[in-house]
Amino acid sequence: MPVRGRFLTFEGTEGVGKSTQLQVASRTLDELGVDHLITREPGGTPMAESIRELLLAPRDEPVHETTELLLMFAARAQHLHTRILPALEAGRWVLCDRFTDATFAYQGGGRGVPEVRIAQLEELVQGSVRPDHVILLDVTVETGMQRARRRGELDRFEQEAVAFFEQVRNTYLRRAEQSPDRYHRIDAGQSLEKVSADVASLITGLVRG
Repeated sequence: MPVRGRFLTFEGTEGVGKSTQLQVASRTLDELGVDHLITREPGGTPMAESIRELLLAPRDEPVHETTELLLMFAARAQHLHTRILPALEAGRWVLCDRFTDATFAYQGGGRGVPEVRIAQLEELVQGSVRPDHVILLDVTVETGMQRARRRGELDRFEQEAVAFFEQVRNTYLRRAEQSPDRYHRIDAGQSLEKVSADVASLITGLVRG
């Protein structure tokens, strides 16, 4: 019976560099000989990716907060049970671009959905499953949005007002303060080389520790 793999998630507001640092983490695990999977939310499976398209596409029709919340957890249920858990049970590490902490930050902090409602769905979909470690890439909203705009056309979430993202960031920082053993905050406002070095050092420590 293989030892269960470890579940690491990468979180942060727009433009913090999660995709880049996921690749840094992956290369570090390769160098250390750790078998792993890279995935993302919403998405990660064909069905969940279809739900992602529904969630991110800009549209004229207002999206009710409950609709958005349920779609997030519908994608998560499919992703968790068909991809993440099988990988962990096979002994692989999982690196995931966002998970439920993002729902507490975006739908909770940003949209104002009561945290108790999110927690109820978290329990329903995940049971006791939680990320072992959360790598929080943190940068000011202004800097993050400047980076996001340079990437090209903005999706439905990226088009939100600055105040929305301030609430998202504040929620992430509050959750990090509440769970210091699980959260690892990295200053994403540093040079790319320094951020990458910090992530590689963190991952190495998790493997060897």
